[in-house]
Amino acid sequence: MPPRILRLAYISEFLLALLTILTFWSEIGGQDHLDLMPWYTKLVLSAGLAFAVVMVTASSVADEKALNRKALVWIAIIAAILAAMAAITYYYHLHENDDQQEESETPNPVARLAPNERPLGEPLRSLGASATARFGLPVPKA
Repeated sequence: MPPRILRLAYISEFLLALLTILTFWSEIGGQDHLDLMPWYTKLVLSAGLAFAVVMVTASSVADEKALNRKALVWIAIIAAILAAMAAITYYYHLHENDDQQEESETPNPVARLAPNERPLGEPLRSLGASATARFGLPVPKA
């Protein structure tokens, strides 16, 4: 096969692998965890993995045997990059709430009714004639 076509095939494979890696990483690891990671971590790991996938293909095409020593080395590199991706995603999963302030151990104060206030569920008319006096409303003149 001419080298021009092989280069085009490898570039296409790299771009397709990059798209696939980022899609699967966000689906499997969770988009929230990826959003917490710095951009250079995602760039290095995803581009490195896509490059390793292309190198497995290139080393398989270059030799008569498809699964040769170079291909196996690149497969081992792929496994190491995948393990690093999993470890970093797990780290961000564990530390996703670290930037939020810790809630205090003291309980919130409970609201109490003042002696002249009505309970929330009790309607005004059930309080009778003293309702206007309780709430400081003007007493209607008869």
